[in-house]
Amino acid sequence: MSELVLSCRNLTKTYQGPAPVQVLLGVELEVRAGERIAIMGRSGSGKSTLLHLLGGLDLPTSGTVTIRGKTLSSMAEAERGRFRNAALGFVYQFHHLLPEFSAVDNVAMPLLIRRTPMPEARERAAAVLRQVGLGARLEHQPGELSGGERQRCAFARAMVTAPACVLADEPTGNLDAQTADEVFEAMVQLSASHGTAFVLVTHDAALAARTGRALELRGGLLGA
Repeated sequence: MSELVLSCRNLTKTYQGPAPVQVLLGVELEVRAGERIAIMGRSGSGKSTLLHLLGGLDLPTSGTVTIRGKTLSSMAEAERGRFRNAALGFVYQFHHLLPEFSAVDNVAMPLLIRRTPMPEARERAAAVLRQVGLGARLEHQPGELSGGERQRCAFARAMVTAPACVLADEPTGNLDAQTADEVFEAMVQLSASHGTAFVLVTHDAALAARTGRALELRGGLLGA
């Protein structure tokens, strides 16, 4: 059995206020190296909340998230940020590429944050961009790329640090069906070649069916 790279145990999240809102009621999840998992659910079911907790962008009310054997809630904020940068990649519905930088420099950014020398960072970024079919677009700025190319660039940026797992929140939600399919195939190729796990939040049932495992978040719990 492949390595367990991410897990959560009895994960709960309650937003406090005049009337507290319980979003997650005890989520359990295990993600192994190279797995591709889709999480579905109605709007407002807590899918993005769950992804934020898995990524250490927010802390649970109770329960634990463990990545590569380390529990996120046991870390100080600065340590959690460094660990997140090393172990995880993130992709969102909007690409969040920096418009003034080229594709290769956008993808190199996570490496530069880790103080990787610029030549090495650009070389590694270029290699991942070639893997997603953007070898001829290395020096193009985001405004010169199509929507699908920008999203493939965002996937390359998430993968450039060789993370254990990539968390993707509706990454094809802004794309037409054909372009979404091309972007998904690029994700599958990256996952296979790098052994990286993907946890994908999506409303697209057809896309979810093409992952290794599709789960639904319903009533604050995650199940098949």
